[in-house]
Amino acid sequence: MGFITENFMLHNDTARVLYRDFAKDMPIIDYHCHLDPKQIAENHQFADAYEVFLGGDHYKWRQMRSGGIDEELITGKAAGYNKFLAFAKIMPLLIGNPLYHWTHLELLRYFDIEEPLSESTCPAIWERCNALLATEEYRAQELIRRSNVAVICTTDDPADSLIYHQQLRGFSTKILPTFRPDKAVEIGKATFIPYMQAAGIRDYAHLLQWLTERINYFAQHGCRLSDHAMEVVPFAIGDPAAVWEKRMNGGTLTSEEEAIFKTAVMKHCAAAYAERGWTMQIHIGAMRNNNTRMFRALGPDTGFDSLNDLAIAEPLSRFLDNLEYDDCLPRTILYNLNPKDNYTLASMLGNFQKAPVPGKIQFGSGWWFNDQRDGMEAQLKALANLGILGHFVGMLTDSRSFLSYPRHEYFRRILCNLLGTWVEQGEYPRDMEALGTIVRGICYENANRYFGF
Repeated sequence: MGFITENFMLHNDTARVLYRDFAKDMPIIDYHCHLDPKQIAENHQFADAYEVFLGGDHYKWRQMRSGGIDEELITGKAAGYNKFLAFAKIMPLLIGNPLYHWTHLELLRYFDIEEPLSESTCPAIWERCNALLATEEYRAQELIRRSNVAVICTTDDPADSLIYHQQLRGFSTKILPTFRPDKAVEIGKATFIPYMQAAGIRDYAHLLQWLTERINYFAQHGCRLSDHAMEVVPFAIGDPAAVWEKRMNGGTLTSEEEAIFKTAVMKHCAAAYAERGWTMQIHIGAMRNNNTRMFRALGPDTGFDSLNDLAIAEPLSRFLDNLEYDDCLPRTILYNLNPKDNYTLASMLGNFQKAPVPGKIQFGSGWWFNDQRDGMEAQLKALANLGILGHFVGMLTDSRSFLSYPRHEYFRRILCNLLGTWVEQGEYPRDMEALGTIVRGICYENANRYFGF
């Protein structure tokens, strides 16, 4: 028997009951991920265990580099087995790292493999996984079905045709797009001018018109959420049209000018989201592409990002207040990457809550580097201390991997253990009806109501 037992991470009787009776079998709503809708629509068949376990997973690539593994065995042209073996070699050293738990949950839940992955067990595990991956039951759509996923929200550029979402209408799991307009917002980045040119944007007014048209198009395809990634949520008032003209004519913008433009575009989008009942997600605090040489070699999202430590509170407050003042603040989820900001965001929520939506402004689940036991518990405790934990919309994968759904199990076990600990310490009554309502809500029901799925 492997180390992942029925009571894995559940350290008291109440936690075990909560997980078994209320959390374990709830459907999954993965309202933010980076799965490729093309792979889902085409029911992709994975070539081997390297592709399904490690392909595109920069969490794992990052630790392989930390283990001294050559890039050729990570993202290079080495054989799939050699890459998988390289990962297997470092696996026993990852004690305390969530990848150790995630990887073994993936092996157990999808391939019924209980023995720990290591250099010695790698050959047999490789062969078993590959034999199963060659069957119809292990193609992309079946992996989603067997994971009990009710809704998947992918992450999509405004210019996307959404053709694969159209093809997936009628699939047993709802596959919905998410509006991610970062390339139209980030005016200071090198991608901005080519993006404007490709979209045929003539001026600032045309940009706003185009964004509204694309929001409408996404809404027609079932979109319920947007997503924005920012180091700091900006706030500045000025003339965004003049800023757009200056940038498109080759001018260098000041930080104030960038903030003016971003504020105006974000507010335009937020008002459109509010009008349609969408939820606006804002991910705050990533410092991306730190390694210039590797960024030029591999591009973004390859494992060279980290936490930023900028002050975020004042501009975020002013931005949300400006939207609320003009009655165009949509449902909003705020995520922070730096845990120093847990209480900043958890306290910010209470400033802008508004009936009739319970928990209209949400403190998002532990994101990226916080997507581990300590990070999840810290997020849950901050929300519980300063808000209403029972209204939390719960976990998401934020992943490019079709094997990532056991991360919901990981979260649910951590949640139930935390609640069970509070009960057994005498801090909440052992009222299983009330506790069950909280657990079912956080695992599935709150998100289902909040997003209107």
